[in-house]
Amino acid sequence: MSKKIAVVEDEAELATLIEYNLSRAGFTVLLFPGGAQTMSGLEAAEPDLIILDVMLPGQDGFELCRQIRRTGKLARVPVVFLTARSEEVDRVLGLELGGDDYITKPFSPRELVARVKAHLRRADSDAEPVVTTLTLGPFRLDRGARRVWQADRELELTPTEFKLLEFFLTHTGTAWSREQLLRDVWGEQHFVTPRTVDVHIRRLREQIEEKPDEPDWLITVRGFGYRFETR
Repeated sequence: MSKKIAVVEDEAELATLIEYNLSRAGFTVLLFPGGAQTMSGLEAAEPDLIILDVMLPGQDGFELCRQIRRTGKLARVPVVFLTARSEEVDRVLGLELGGDDYITKPFSPRELVARVKAHLRRADSDAEPVVTTLTLGPFRLDRGARRVWQADRELELTPTEFKLLEFFLTHTGTAWSREQLLRDVWGEQHFVTPRTVDVHIRRLREQIEEKPDEPDWLITVRGFGYRFETR
């Protein structure tokens, strides 16, 4: 069965272009023009990946991403922003809100398809049945269920956040540069930047640290990268 891609885009001509290229690549494409019914439509569709514009009628894409990450059916679905808003502050905000990627317009349809395929390969790899459970201090990570707890509290992590925490829990005590993390966590997604690492580290700290600005677990190694401490 082909993967379902939801495209939330209010420009009809652009939505048609995206649909054409994704359909040629073998995907089933569902178009949403934005508006009040978008969230209910996405929940009903249960897509494998969401392509999301920012400047939408009514509710903007950033707010829609917030809702997606709070919705059980969609919380772990990869979200790729596709927008004309190219400022760094917008990129950072999109990632902080739970976006997995941020592409600016104008864009290459071939690159868009390549990024979609990369995210879906990662999602498929993450979903492979594995029964191993990892326990470290207060953290308990179930690879098969793709769930993680800190003490008795289950953490609500995006696919990228889960993979990043899994990496740190299996590589404690070692300092890792941003470039090493890009290679080992993001893998083939060469389009991401070291700034992407910083954004995801910040989001992960907000989940696991009592004081995110004074972390006990995920420590900054000044001028180099990050290290996960055990206690």
